[in-house]
Amino acid sequence: MKRSTAVFLQGLIIENPLAIIMIGLCSALAVTTSVANGIGMSLAMTFVIVASEFIISAFRKLIPESVRIPIFIIIIAAFTTMVDLVMKAYFPDLSKAMGVFIPLIVVNCIIMGRVEAFASKEPVPHAILDALGMGLGYTWVLVGMSVVRELLGNGTILGIQVLPETYQPILFFVLPPGGFLVFALFISLNLFLKKKWLESPLGCPDPEGGK
Repeated sequence: MKRSTAVFLQGLIIENPLAIIMIGLCSALAVTTSVANGIGMSLAMTFVIVASEFIISAFRKLIPESVRIPIFIIIIAAFTTMVDLVMKAYFPDLSKAMGVFIPLIVVNCIIMGRVEAFASKEPVPHAILDALGMGLGYTWVLVGMSVVRELLGNGTILGIQVLPETYQPILFFVLPPGGFLVFALFISLNLFLKKKWLESPLGCPDPEGGK
C-alpha cells in the first residue's frame, strides 16, 4: 500500500512533471491562456500517458531491448493519433485552438520518459498508478495556470465573464512573460506542498526508496 501511494504521489507532487522535473514546458506555457485549452491538453496528455504505460507495461517482457524505443514511439503515436482524430471530429474549435500541440504529444518528454524509466520495468498496477499520478500532476498545474491567466488576462473562466465588466484585463498575463510568472508561482506552490507532505507523518518514501 505504501509503495502504491509513493508511486502515485511521485507524479502528483513529489516529482511533478511540470513544477519539479520541468519537462513539456513549451506546450504548457503556450496553451494556458485559456481554461478550455488547459483542460483539453490535460485530458489528452493524461489519456495518452495512461494508455501508453498500460500497454507497454503489459507487454514489457515481449518487447525486444534492441527496438524498444521505436516500439514505444509507435505505441505513443497511436494513442496520440486517436486523441487528435477524436478532437477534430467532436471538438473542432478546441482542436483548431490547440494547433500542433496535440500531435506533438507523441514527442513529449513526460510520456517518453515515464514509459522508458518506469512502465517498461514495472507491473501493470504500478504503471497505471504512475501514469495517473503524472497525468493528474500535469493537469492540476496546467489547469491552475490556465485559470489564473484567463481570469486576470480576460476576466473570464471558460469564456464566461466572471469579474465585473468594469474590470480592466491585464494583458500581461496572456503574454509569454505572464505565463512564466504564473508558472513560477505554481513551482513555489508545488515545492511547498512537497515539503509539507514529506515532513508529515504520512510522508512516504519515493519509489526508489528515498525521501
